[in-house]
Amino acid sequence: MAQQLDSTAPSSDKEDISTVEVIDSGADAHTSSSVISQQQKPRRRQIGKDSEPPNQLPDANGDESEEDKLTKQQDSKGTIKLSHIYPIHSVSQGSILSRESTAPTPSFVGFRNLAMIVLAVSNLRLVIENYSKYGVLIRFSRLGISQKDILYCLFLTGTIPLHLFIAIVIERLVAIPTVNYVASLSKGKDRNGSQTKRGGSMSMLRPKPKYMWRLIVLLHSINALACLSVTTVVVYKYIYHPLVGTACEIHAVIVCLKVASFALTNRDLRESMLNSQPAPAIYNSAPYPKNLTLKNLSYFWWAPTLVYQPVYPRSPSFRPLFCVKRILEMIGLSFLIWFLSAQYAVPTLENSLVHFHSLQFMGIMERLMKLASISMAIWLAGFFCIFQSGLNALAEVMRFGDRAFYDDWWNSKSVGEYWRLWNKPITNYFRRHIYVPLVRRGWNSATASVMVFFVSAVLHELVVGVPTHNIIGVAFSSMILQIPLIQVTAPLEKMNGSTSGVIGNCIFWFSFFIGQPLGVLLYYFAWNVSMGKVTTTSAEC
Repeated sequence: MAQQLDSTAPSSDKEDISTVEVIDSGADAHTSSSVISQQQKPRRRQIGKDSEPPNQLPDANGDESEEDKLTKQQDSKGTIKLSHIYPIHSVSQGSILSRESTAPTPSFVGFRNLAMIVLAVSNLRLVIENYSKYGVLIRFSRLGISQKDILYCLFLTGTIPLHLFIAIVIERLVAIPTVNYVASLSKGKDRNGSQTKRGGSMSMLRPKPKYMWRLIVLLHSINALACLSVTTVVVYKYIYHPLVGTACEIHAVIVCLKVASFALTNRDLRESMLNSQPAPAIYNSAPYPKNLTLKNLSYFWWAPTLVYQPVYPRSPSFRPLFCVKRILEMIGLSFLIWFLSAQYAVPTLENSLVHFHSLQFMGIMERLMKLASISMAIWLAGFFCIFQSGLNALAEVMRFGDRAFYDDWWNSKSVGEYWRLWNKPITNYFRRHIYVPLVRRGWNSATASVMVFFVSAVLHELVVGVPTHNIIGVAFSSMILQIPLIQVTAPLEKMNGSTSGVIGNCIFWFSFFIGQPLGVLLYYFAWNVSMGKVTTTSAEC
């Protein structure tokens, strides 16, 4: 049939056919070039596709017609050869950063890399500027630690732990009548031949050993407060160097909190023993009062936790290499902190004195911005040094199993979430010994949280204000001001969506980035004023 058509067709038609064959050579048998006119397309289909059924419209079920299918094949194959007419704009779509974009959310790794490069270059400029102005400032002679400070520090280091041993003496004194009372009660049960009910004679007899409980509470309170108050007086009056004083004050706060936890936990263990209530299963290997031993107390003294338990989860073995790595990290990070403080932070702080003295707001803001990046680097290095390297090294030596010392606080969606995640030992302590007991006594959660931040604010002022010999309330106020920040950012934490999380995280980082160096500037100025070191002449900025 094709031969008959070829023989009877006019010459012009043959030329058209040959033209089609030249254009379509090498292409698929079912496709052709889109440049051929609409008049040639039916002829070509008639010539090359005599067996092809006539075009059909879409049926009732919405199936595509043969012409639509052929058009798609032409668009996908034939038009590729003719690139100048290939459709670039074929669908409607939004910009990739717009909300109406249908494309997947793009990655911002490139911007993160840019930020890192900008940060590195900016800090490199500060390094060059600092070296050109001051040279190398780090020297052991510039530490300024006197022999007197060292002697008082050694005295406090040796006497502060004694309060833990005073606490165990108090507990063993009250354990003797408690054990005797429970033993006599058991003998009375054996003689009567019947089991005494908890709600019967037990409840009437229970108050007898409690005549000492108020005395025990008073003794524990005096012991814990003496640990904190004696150290505070010695640091404030006799230790000059703020670094030495801060170390001593932190040590006293840790021991004071451990004494309180030791007393409160043993009080509840004693209560459960008198009421014949079972203790947690993890305590079965050291039930009350068998836990009141020097070995048990010494482990709690060195354990990287502030919460007392008779028994802790233990790691299976000691890993020397792991411990050595953590110690080397501590040494390296400590040197980095010292270098950043002496080489960069101290000159910035010294140059800020004249601005504070003359109340030059713009000068203070410039010093604040310059100190912020240095302060943040020092703080992050200190965090890793203490919580990752230091506590893990100590936990490895003690074979302490629970090493969740922090969570991913850097991703906090609110200020409140940050305080719950970044320092788990403190969070666990306040929740167990302050927040939960107050809630059980009928306090609402908001009031109990305020009390927690009030106690934390007092401790922060002692740790910062006493060593700098300036109890000016800045550390206290900064902790109290966390309460409104928590209230403001709390709704962002509960909202769904990435935008709310980003906003809350930025608020947290901004308050942290600005608030910390501002506190450092204020305490440094106050310390220099108290020491008579503020001058009216400024160093070159």
